[in-house]
Amino acid sequence: MWRVLSLLQKNLVWSIPVSMIVGLLYGYLFDAGPLKRVIIPVTFMMVYPMMVTLNVKSVFKGRDYKLQITTQIINFVLVPLLAFYTGRLFFSGGPEKYGLWAVGLFLIGVLPTSGMTISWTGFAKGNKEAAIKMVVFGLVLGALAAPIYTKVFMGAAIDVDVLHMFRQIALFVFVPLIAGLLTQTLARKKYGPRMWNDRIKPKFPPFSALGVILIAFVAMALKARNIIANPSDILTILAPLAVFYLLTYGMLSVAGRIFFKREDAIAMVFGVVMRDLSIALAIAMTAFGKQGLTIALLIALAYVIQIQSAAWYVRFVEKIFGPAQKQPAPEEGRVAPEKTATVTELSTRLTPTDEPPVPSIQKILYATDLSDTARHAVRYACSIGNRFGASVTVLHVIPDVLDALSREAGIDLADHMNRRALADFHTNGIEKAKAAIYRRIRETSRRVAREIPHCPLTEDGVVVKVGSPVRQIVTTARDEKFDLIIMGTHGHGKMEERIIGSTASDVIRMSEVPVMVVRLPAAASIQTHPQRRANQPPENPIRPPAQPGRDRLWREQGVRREE
Repeated sequence: MWRVLSLLQKNLVWSIPVSMIVGLLYGYLFDAGPLKRVIIPVTFMMVYPMMVTLNVKSVFKGRDYKLQITTQIINFVLVPLLAFYTGRLFFSGGPEKYGLWAVGLFLIGVLPTSGMTISWTGFAKGNKEAAIKMVVFGLVLGALAAPIYTKVFMGAAIDVDVLHMFRQIALFVFVPLIAGLLTQTLARKKYGPRMWNDRIKPKFPPFSALGVILIAFVAMALKARNIIANPSDILTILAPLAVFYLLTYGMLSVAGRIFFKREDAIAMVFGVVMRDLSIALAIAMTAFGKQGLTIALLIALAYVIQIQSAAWYVRFVEKIFGPAQKQPAPEEGRVAPEKTATVTELSTRLTPTDEPPVPSIQKILYATDLSDTARHAVRYACSIGNRFGASVTVLHVIPDVLDALSREAGIDLADHMNRRALADFHTNGIEKAKAAIYRRIRETSRRVAREIPHCPLTEDGVVVKVGSPVRQIVTTARDEKFDLIIMGTHGHGKMEERIIGSTASDVIRMSEVPVMVVRLPAAASIQTHPQRRANQPPENPIRPPAQPGRDRLWREQGVRREE
């Protein structure tokens, strides 16, 4: 079942037109009247999964005010006007159905940014974080503005019951939104952020795609006999839709090139063009009575234009906005000013230009022993996680001290200890240690989030385990399918260095997952001079002190130290 749903979701370009054709045949051959009963449950199934996966917290991150304000001005001023006048141009002076199609086109114009905005922005290598904000803003503002806009602009074409529209929007927007956020919150608390993000959350979007396919099927089935009796209606509808989307793409492409950098411009394009057809269909089929089916026909056909045009636009993104920016290799012995080499840029120097620089990095495991070196490594986890849009999980392993000391002494110390005391140590002492370490790491995570606002590290993404550090790191990375391990190299003191200090080299040797090791040569001297350290101000865990030796080594390799 999941395979079929995922296949439908990944191939909406074809599955929606096929469902419409099947609906057309069904409605022509059979009585489609009973399908009206499934409109409300199918519509809820279409909207609710999108709300469950909505990241509302992202609205409060970042400072892209210019981009967000510009996008919403286009969404709620320019595009509604474009939809209104396109409808007047193509549908004025005709029969009643023309006026209803004009209402459908206007509904598309006042309901911006569907969940597909984020997907298409990602496909085109645009700013996905900005796209998420556009979806949230567009969803709320569009739901509030649609009834008023429709009454003001389309009141002469059709009787618009504003109060009834608000009730339908509450049913199909705000109720699923609240239910989705509650589902997300409860699932995170019950199963944890990792289980939610990795296993539960991905199960919802395919159901939304299935709802879109079914609602397109129902809309076509209910109007099938009228469409087949008047096949020219399809062409009459497709022409203004094509003009509307073509003008929108053109306007946004020009504005994006002039006012924004590549990634932001791409987010703006899809934050405007990908209209919320799901909500528009829901409103059309529930808020306008029998006339809603005629309105829904145009919106159902808009799916074909919208998805096909987005797929083609992605192919031409590089010609419109240029390729994704890559840091040029500096001249030998010199470093370009104010530039920092990222993982992607380093890898492009080592790989052929016709191959992707690195595999997709979606999950990063940041393994820390809480030393200064390891805390320094968090900067790299933040930078790479933000660059690839990857989640960052913090893992700390409490070594089995008894086992380590037994290996050092060459005997099994457990045989020489009181069994009850040993059990109490493991049940009570270890749990207390885990709780203390959880608090310490979460506090560090909060500090990191304040100092690096775009860092995808949260205090919820913390895992503490007990056992062999090497085995736990390697096993966790393999079993939970992480794409990259990031860690430091040194422990706290001489005993820890024997237990932990060799961890990095052993993880590199045993891990099937790529490992990035961050070395800080001066950390050892800082750790071994407590008096000197006491006279120094507290070290910023995010911005370590300058390392002349390391800087010189990096300059020789043509890489600037990240400041």
